[in-house]
Amino acid sequence: MFRPIATAFAGLLLSTSLASAETPVERGQYLVEGPAACGNCHTSPVPGSPAYGGWSIMEPNFTAEAPNITPGSRIAGWSDAELAKAIREGIRPDGSVIGPPMPIGLYRGLGDDDLAAIVAYVRTLEPVETEFKASQYPFPLPPAYGPPVDSVTAPERGETVEYGAYLAGPVAHCMECHSLKNGMPDLENNLGGGGHEWHGPWGISVAANLTSHPDALAKYTDDEVIAMITKGTRPDGSPMFPPMPYAHYANMTDGDAKAVVAYLRTLPPIEPGN
Repeated sequence: MFRPIATAFAGLLLSTSLASAETPVERGQYLVEGPAACGNCHTSPVPGSPAYGGWSIMEPNFTAEAPNITPGSRIAGWSDAELAKAIREGIRPDGSVIGPPMPIGLYRGLGDDDLAAIVAYVRTLEPVETEFKASQYPFPLPPAYGPPVDSVTAPERGETVEYGAYLAGPVAHCMECHSLKNGMPDLENNLGGGGHEWHGPWGISVAANLTSHPDALAKYTDDEVIAMITKGTRPDGSPMFPPMPYAHYANMTDGDAKAVVAYLRTLPPIEPGN
């Protein structure tokens, strides 16, 4: 397990009624505590740290401050529309731009209803008060990640390739970490090709090749892939390591996990190690 799920909900098992999204807050809880795994970056991995209170993420070439996203932080003064714009477009109310590792390029594809649900649920988090710290980047950030996003309609939910692509992309941003090349996402030439290394107290984690290459994901059954995603366990029983948010992915519904695998099966093969 990499990062803890929100303290206020640590003992909560996501029920079938929750996953079916009867209300926006329920849908938002499922996304934030499940496939979107917001706590993977916005909650410190140090035991006893407040959930969603933010922390410093040390990368080889920059230090990012994952902000406090509870109602006890500065976002309490932001309108829902402003918070939604910050999430989906990476633009804060003051016009400043949010930098990596926030996967704004993929978040731009979040559906309107899911985005509103995430905002609604974040508003219900237990307030945590922390001092705001600005991220430090030794390189210029873009003025924007693209033109303003007017409206996005998410694909219909189901065990389909289309919905799996939505989950693996804008929601769970799997394709961000598994497509990195030289530290930056290369969705054109390394889509799902893996290879990026993360160094941590656990050792070194290497992003897996998720493509249909015979030596990559194709050698595993669907059930084996789902177990690796949701349990962090390989077919031989050996554990997998961070930064995959297994504790959150464990909350994914069976249908959503199957949709993700259905999409991954369509990825064109990339030679492992390239």
